[in-house]
Amino acid sequence: MTDIAAHHRQALDATRAVVAGIGADQGTEPTPCEGWDVRTLLNHVVSGNLWVAELARGRTIADVGSELDGDQLGANPLKAYDESAEVAASAFEAPGALDAPCAVSYGPVPGAVYAGHRFIDVLIHGWDLAAATGQDRRLDPGLVEACWNVIEPQLDMLRASGMFGTDLPVPADADAQTRLLAVLGRR
Repeated sequence: MTDIAAHHRQALDATRAVVAGIGADQGTEPTPCEGWDVRTLLNHVVSGNLWVAELARGRTIADVGSELDGDQLGANPLKAYDESAEVAASAFEAPGALDAPCAVSYGPVPGAVYAGHRFIDVLIHGWDLAAATGQDRRLDPGLVEACWNVIEPQLDMLRASGMFGTDLPVPADADAQTRLLAVLGRR
C-alpha cells in the first residue's frame, strides 16, 4: 500500500472519530460549507466514499447513474459512515488500484490522484464537521503535512475547479494547519 492509500485511511479514521461525536440533535447545525448542514455534509462524505468503490473498479459516472443519489445515511449515520469508509479504503488499497484510471467528474485520472483528492475531501470535511458540532478541530500534524503535499503541486487547478472556498489571508507566523485551512477557504 502506498502512502496516499494509507493517508486516505488515516483521514477516514480521524473523521470517524468526529462522526461518532455528532449528537443526534446536531444534524441541522450549519457547517463551514455554505448551504450545507451537518447531515447534508455527512451525506456528501458518505456518498463520496461509496463513489470510490464504484469508480475505482472501473465504473463510470454514467454507469452508476442515480444509484448513489439521495440520502445514504439512513437512521444510523455512524454505521453508514463506517461501512462507506471501509469500502472506500479497501478500494484504494486493492492491488493496482492506484495505477488504474478512474473516470471522475473532472476527467479520467490515475487512482492515486483520485485517492489524493478523496484524502483532502475526507480530512477537511472532518474538520468542517468538528467545527460545526463543537468538537476538537485540531488535525493530526502528519496528515496536515501529507494533505499539503497533495494540494501544493495542484493548487492552481484545485483553485480553478471551485472545489474549495476562496483563499483567506493568514499571518506570517501561522501554523501549518491554519495555512492549509486558509488555502481551502476555512478559518
